[in-house]
Amino acid sequence: MTAASTTRNIPLAKTVMGELEAEAAKRPIMSGWITQGPEVAAFEREFAQYTGAAHACAVSNCTTALHLALLAVGVQPGDEVITVSHSYIATANSIHYCQARPVFIDIDPATQNMNPALIAAAITPRTRAILCVHQIGMPCDMPAILEVARSHGLPVIEDAACASGSEILFDGVWQRIGKPHGDIACFSFHPRKVISTGDGGMLTTNHPEHDAQFRLLRQHGMSVNDRVRHSAREVIFEEHATIGFNYRMTDIQAAVGREQLKRLPEIVAARRRLAERYAQLLADVPGLQPPAEPAWARSNWQSYSVRLPEWCDQRAVMQYLLDRGVASRRGIMCAHREAPYREAARDFSLPESERAQDRTIILPLFPQLDAEDQAYVCDVVREACAKR
Repeated sequence: MTAASTTRNIPLAKTVMGELEAEAAKRPIMSGWITQGPEVAAFEREFAQYTGAAHACAVSNCTTALHLALLAVGVQPGDEVITVSHSYIATANSIHYCQARPVFIDIDPATQNMNPALIAAAITPRTRAILCVHQIGMPCDMPAILEVARSHGLPVIEDAACASGSEILFDGVWQRIGKPHGDIACFSFHPRKVISTGDGGMLTTNHPEHDAQFRLLRQHGMSVNDRVRHSAREVIFEEHATIGFNYRMTDIQAAVGREQLKRLPEIVAARRRLAERYAQLLADVPGLQPPAEPAWARSNWQSYSVRLPEWCDQRAVMQYLLDRGVASRRGIMCAHREAPYREAARDFSLPESERAQDRTIILPLFPQLDAEDQAYVCDVVREACAKR
C-alpha cells in the first residue's frame, strides 16, 4: 500500500498529559489558593533544581519572561539588542516593548542558530545586550557567544523557549540549558513546547538581584508578595514604588507544570529516539537535508526541521503532505519580513535566515508518534520530494 492510498490524520504535535496533571490541577482548586501561591513556589524550586540554576521565577509566558530579562540587564529606550530575525516574532517584540531596537544578525545554516562570528561587527556604542535563541530546542554555541559578549562587557540572555531538557557540553561537562550559561534564560510552557502548563514561562538566573527584580515587576511592583502577606501575624501594608506588570503564573498552571517536569526526562528521551529514526528513514531521500546536531549539543528535538531538495516547492510539498493526512509547518519565521520590522529590514542582510524559512519544513514529532505512522510520514515526504 502506498502512502497516497492510506487515510490518516497525523498532527504536528501532541502534549503528553493525563490523569496526573488533572489531579495536580485539582490541588489548588480545592485549596482555594489558585494564583501566585505555594504551587508556584514549589514549581520554581523544582525547575531551578532541574536546570542547576540558583534561581527560577515563574511568569505568565515566555514573552513576558524575555521582557523582564531585558529590563533586568538594563535595556532602555534607544538601546540596541543583538539577536536573530529567524525566531518567533516574540523575540523581537520583547525588545520593542523596552523601546529598544533589535539588531538582526544571520544564522548558521547547519544549526539554524545565531552565527557567533557575526556578533562583533554588529556591536555599536548603543548595544546593551545579546539575545540568542536556542532554536527549536537546538542549543546555541554558547562558549563562542559568551566569548564575544564578555570581551565587550555585554550581558547575554538566552531565549530558551523551546529548549526545556536540551543539554550542552560546557567546560567539558554536560549541562542543561537553563543553568544558565549567559546571565538569564527564558522558557516557554506553551502547548507546542516539550512540556506545557497550557501557557506560562520561567526565568532562570544565578544573579539574586535579577531574580528579585523579576519578582517585583511580575506583580505590579508590589513590595510584599502574596505568600508573605497571607502568612503574616501582623497587618502589612504593601507599597508600589515602581511600575510593574501583571505577569503572574497561576497555581493551577504551576501544579500541572510540576507533573510535566517529572515527565521531562522520558519525554526528551522519546523525542531523541524519534529524531534518530527520522534521520535513518529519510537518509535515502535525494537532496533532503536532515537537521544537524553538533557533537557538543543534545537537543530535545522540540521540532524536526528538514531542508527540502532544491527542486521542491515548499508550499507544494506541504500541501502534498496535508492531502495525505500529514501536518507540517514551514520553516521558522523571520521577524524582519513581518510588517512591524519590514522597514528596518533594509539595514540587514540575512540570506541564511531567509533560506531557512523558505526551504525547510517541520515534520510531526511527539512521543505518541508510533513507528508505523512515522514510517508513513517518511514515505509521504519521499513521494513529495521525488523529481517529476
